[in-house]
Amino acid sequence: MCPTMNDFAEHQAVLELRRYTVVPGRRDELVTLFEREFVESQENTGAHLFGQFREPAEPGRFVWVRGFESMAARLKALTAFYYGPVWKQHGPAANDTMVDASDVVLLKPSGPGFPAPAAARPPAGEGRRPSSRVIVTVCHPTGPVAEFAEYFHRVASPLLTSAQGHPLACFETERAENTFPRLPVREDETVFVWFTFFATAGQLTAHERALAESAHWRDEVQPELTARLKQPWQRLVLEPTPRSHLR
Repeated sequence: MCPTMNDFAEHQAVLELRRYTVVPGRRDELVTLFEREFVESQENTGAHLFGQFREPAEPGRFVWVRGFESMAARLKALTAFYYGPVWKQHGPAANDTMVDASDVVLLKPSGPGFPAPAAARPPAGEGRRPSSRVIVTVCHPTGPVAEFAEYFHRVASPLLTSAQGHPLACFETERAENTFPRLPVREDETVFVWFTFFATAGQLTAHERALAESAHWRDEVQPELTARLKQPWQRLVLEPTPRSHLR
């Protein structure tokens, strides 16, 4: 049975953030196939698809987020789907559009999770392309991820919120063994990830302007966050697809 809005939170215990490289010029083909064939069919196995996205600045990228109730539920769902009839029929066509599908991190909650959607997902072929933006910020802390998370929630998150960029959900690396090696994940790194939602591209621009004008952010908080990282954070600006729950 597909997850309902009432059990939306239960499928965030284990999350996959998946960023694919696709064949030039074929991203829309993959999006159309994915939204028609791979949404309900995966949710019928026990997964939940939180969002599918284009990267406007990267025409060769397709990003999506999938969640599970537990690692055991993940193994069961992935086994049922990838050895099932839908993937057998349509998987080759999807794989034909992809260059690489290995840029994947396995996550668990590290603060607030995704709120339940305000409306049901549109049927295949009926949704319109949203004007909203979802920002995914991926950080690689130098020290324990719990220390970075504590500083983020205590200092950075309130400041981001005051600039109209309230973090929607926060996650960190799930250290459990990847029990479905057919789909590799990046197991040799530790990350902290936060998602931010903006109803329009204009709201995102206003948020960025507010941060740039904030001396507290510019001179104190951003440098402190940067000092706690092994490398500059990765910031993905994403455009939801028509059937994305995060939209």
